[in-house]
Amino acid sequence: MKPLRILAAGALLSALPLLAADTYTIAVIPKGSTHEHWKTVHAGAVKAQRELEAKGVKVEVMWQAPLREDDRDYQIRVVENLIARKVSGICIAPLDSKALVPPINTAARAGIPVIVFDSAVKSDKPISYIATDNYKGGRLAADRLGELMGGKGKALLLRYQEGSASTEERERGFLDEMKAKYPGVTVLPSDQYAGATRDTAKTASENLLNRFGDDLQGIFTPNESSTAGMLLALQDINKAGKIIFVGFDSSETFINAMNARQLHGFVVQNPFHMGYLGVRTMVEHLQGKPVEKVVDTGVQIITPDNLNTAETQALLKPPINDYLQ
Repeated sequence: MKPLRILAAGALLSALPLLAADTYTIAVIPKGSTHEHWKTVHAGAVKAQRELEAKGVKVEVMWQAPLREDDRDYQIRVVENLIARKVSGICIAPLDSKALVPPINTAARAGIPVIVFDSAVKSDKPISYIATDNYKGGRLAADRLGELMGGKGKALLLRYQEGSASTEERERGFLDEMKAKYPGVTVLPSDQYAGATRDTAKTASENLLNRFGDDLQGIFTPNESSTAGMLLALQDINKAGKIIFVGFDSSETFINAMNARQLHGFVVQNPFHMGYLGVRTMVEHLQGKPVEKVVDTGVQIITPDNLNTAETQALLKPPINDYLQ
């Protein structure tokens, strides 16, 4: 597999000749609306819009977010409606790598360019894929958990939901790294799914902890809602901090849990950069400029050792309120 190329925002800025144009209407469709991850993507998209407009390029960002991260039908209807409206371009984080293929392909045939961000889709029609190296993120989580477990014991993987390409890659990276580097760690049956919300994740976590909690040394959860649900379940039974726990994505709750030694690591993406580059890359394409087919927006593990560094704090606390009022 060809390695992902990381592009800095400044590189795009310098490469993009900002010319006067008609208004570009760019729809941005995340997977959901409640997680901090998606709010941060939104803020990044608005930042790109403002910067472009300051250079004389008129851009309208249409934020089209489902309430739940399992509403595939909503995303499909939105794309179909946007095709009918003949928007300039669509940036979408597909809820399902297969279910969103037909509407994305239809948009491409209609001459509406599509950028896929955050989570892959099984189509070659998108002009660019802007995302985290999710497989690498899963490996980082496995390394953190395996090291803290001393390379032995029993670990639990609570999956997110079927069809989500980004989390499936994280789960695969986690399992592959554990098998390759920590053969003394037994990963318990990993066929359980958290579902789309913190509440469904909490219920799934409670069921798993009832089954395995007394014989468990480590846990990995692959996204914000599954991490939040597992944390609540552990807190309810007074086992938060007693079982080594590595999550994925960032929130104020996770930072507080890490400070309380209840969360031992979490893998973070750069959703602000993701939203920013989605809009900037789409405008670049619409202006006839070449764009990268694959852009890696970066991934890293946060631990108590690096939590309070300036670099980490800048990543964990993007200026959302500057762009979303």
